[in-house]
Amino acid sequence: MSLAERIRDALMHAVVELDEDVLGRIEWARKSEAELGGGAVGSTASLAVLDAILENLRIAKEKRLPMCQDTGLFLVFVDVGRESTLPLSTIEEAIHSGCLRAVEQAYYRRSVVSEPVFERKNTTNNMPPAIYYNLVDGSDVTIQILLKGFGSENCCSVRMLNPTGGPEAVIKAVGEIVTLAGGKPCPPIFIGVGLGGTMDRAAYLSKRALLRDVRIGHRDPQYRKLEEDILSHVQSLGIGSGGLGGVITALSVAIEAEPTHIAGMPLAVSINCWADRKAKVVYKEGEDA
Repeated sequence: MSLAERIRDALMHAVVELDEDVLGRIEWARKSEAELGGGAVGSTASLAVLDAILENLRIAKEKRLPMCQDTGLFLVFVDVGRESTLPLSTIEEAIHSGCLRAVEQAYYRRSVVSEPVFERKNTTNNMPPAIYYNLVDGSDVTIQILLKGFGSENCCSVRMLNPTGGPEAVIKAVGEIVTLAGGKPCPPIFIGVGLGGTMDRAAYLSKRALLRDVRIGHRDPQYRKLEEDILSHVQSLGIGSGGLGGVITALSVAIEAEPTHIAGMPLAVSINCWADRKAKVVYKEGEDA
C-alpha cells in the first residue's frame, strides 16, 4: 500500500472514530460528572450533553458517518528523520493525494476557501492542507494530522506574558482564554499550551501539544504538575459540557515548551473540542512510497 493510500485510510478512519485515548477521556468525563456533580442543574445538563456525544460517536462508528459536521482543516505535522532518503517532494505529494482521496471517498464537508479576506471562494475539495516539517533523529518519517474544526480554532489565542510571571501567570492566562471561549468551542475541550520561543513558535507548539496521547503527561515533572494545575483551574470555572455548567470543562491539558528570550514568555492556547480527531502514519525506510 502506498503512503498516499495509508494517509487516505487513516483520515477516513479519523473522521468517524476517535482514538482510544480520546474516547476514554470522554467516558471519564461522563463518569466524573455523574459522581461529582451532585445533581445540580448545570451538572444534569452537562450529563445530557455527554450522553449525546457518546451516542453520536456510537452512530458515527456504526454507520461510518462523520462525528461532526465540521470535518475541519487538514493540519499536518511531518517529522522527517535526518537519515531518511525519501524526498520532501514525494512526502508532500503523498500528503496532498491522501488528503484529497479521503475527501472524495468519505463524507468530508468542503470547508476551505482559497483566500481569507475578499472572495473567499471555496476550493471544493478541502485543499490545500497546512503542513509543518520538522527534522528529527533516525530514518522514519512520521506524519500526524489534526482534523481541526473551527468552532474551537476560533477560540485559540496567543499572549505575551511578563517573563517573571511564573506558573501563576500561565494558569491565570489559560483560565482567562477558556473563560472567554465559554461554550463556543463545544466543551468538554482538549487544551494544548505552547510556551516559549516566539509568538509564532508558541502557537505551533500549542498545536503539537494536541497530538500527544492524552493519557501521557509531560516528561518533565514541573511541566506535568503545571498541566495538572491548569486542568484543575479550568474545571473550577464551571463552564461544563456544552457550556451548560458542571464540574468537567476540559478533558486534558498538554504543554509543549522550548527556550525563549530573557525578555519574554510567549504563551499560546490551542483549544480543541471533544472531537479530537487525529491520524498518524509512520513511513519506514524502504517501504513503498
